[in-house]
Amino acid sequence: MLRVIGIVIVAAIVVAGAWWIAHLPGAASFNIGDLTIEASAPVMILAGILLFAVLYLAVRLVAFILSLPRRIARWKRERNRHYGDIAVNRALLALAAGDEGDARREAGRARRLLGETPQTLLLSAEAGRLAGREAEADGHFRALAEREDVAFIGLRGLLRSALARQDWDEAAALARRAEAAHPGAAWLREERAQLAIRSGAWREALSLAPQDAPRAVLGVAAAEAEADPVIALRLARQAYRDDPSLTPAVLGYATRLRAIGHERKAMGVLRNGWTINPHPDLAAAFLSPAPDSLARLRLAERLAPANPDHPETHLLLARCALDAGDTALARRHAEAAQARMNQRRVWAVLAEIEEREHGDGDATRTALRGAAVANADPSWRCDACGTAQESWHAVCPACKVTGRMRWSSVDHDRNVIAA
Repeated sequence: MLRVIGIVIVAAIVVAGAWWIAHLPGAASFNIGDLTIEASAPVMILAGILLFAVLYLAVRLVAFILSLPRRIARWKRERNRHYGDIAVNRALLALAAGDEGDARREAGRARRLLGETPQTLLLSAEAGRLAGREAEADGHFRALAEREDVAFIGLRGLLRSALARQDWDEAAALARRAEAAHPGAAWLREERAQLAIRSGAWREALSLAPQDAPRAVLGVAAAEAEADPVIALRLARQAYRDDPSLTPAVLGYATRLRAIGHERKAMGVLRNGWTINPHPDLAAAFLSPAPDSLARLRLAERLAPANPDHPETHLLLARCALDAGDTALARRHAEAAQARMNQRRVWAVLAEIEEREHGDGDATRTALRGAAVANADPSWRCDACGTAQESWHAVCPACKVTGRMRWSSVDHDRNVIAA
């Protein structure tokens, strides 16, 4: 109803205007050279309206013709975007399905239609990787890495390639660039820490390690690799404070204290280590200043009160007493050790005591038979894979796990690792 009323009102206004123009009095004329044109006022007004309409249409036609190339270009862009989006969707489906041929074809089509956008470059890189074309994939990832807005995506792809080919130095450099491009990524910090370990950059690994990481192990390795003795001492001290039960940490700190002339403090560190976790290497370091076997026995007797009831203490005293010629003392401590741990090394000391006292008799052979059936002597073992090593390592050479080397022995009767 309102539309009808509006149409009627507009029609009435038009009719009124036309009626008003038709009844305008007067006439108009103008000359063009020798040509004179005369007409009434209504006719001249109608002619002006017609001339304006013609000029308007002409201007619009010219503007349309001039804008035609831009319209065609926009139409092509819209068409390319439409078909490019279809190609992107098809490439994603092919990647999800593992169809390397369709993935590369549709990714290439998307790049032709949409250009070198981050999306098409990433699709092309992943399609190339799916097809086993690592060089092609790395090329696309490098193109992404050169773009400031999406550099992190490209660097992550290149990092994955470097890890796959075990190029640890290149991977570490890429990880640092990725950290600079996108700081704070937790997975990247962990990856950088692992790469630092693999490449032997122990100080960097220590700085990147989380609080629940084996920081004492990393500190020992960093101190061993450090050329500056001052920094090495600081790293060794921190490793010892982080885990005073870790034998390599105790030895590393004590060794560096001795190197700067702090013998008394070094002995105190070794004694404290023996209190917490006795180990033959700690005893060897503690007894190293002794010039002869008697002096070694005296030092062993000074170390023993730090952990008097431990079988390692009894075994140490037995060996030192045997070297000093006191077989009675050696027997007493060897039997005390044997009562606490059934290992070959204990039976070997007992066999040597019997041989010195009674020669190659029945007691000696009994002790040797005891050694044959006793538990294996302890050694450095990885408690992740169970592999034995001749010496301690921060990273297991067999399984590459960090901080899992333990001084332990295998109970061959039960085939388990006993700490």
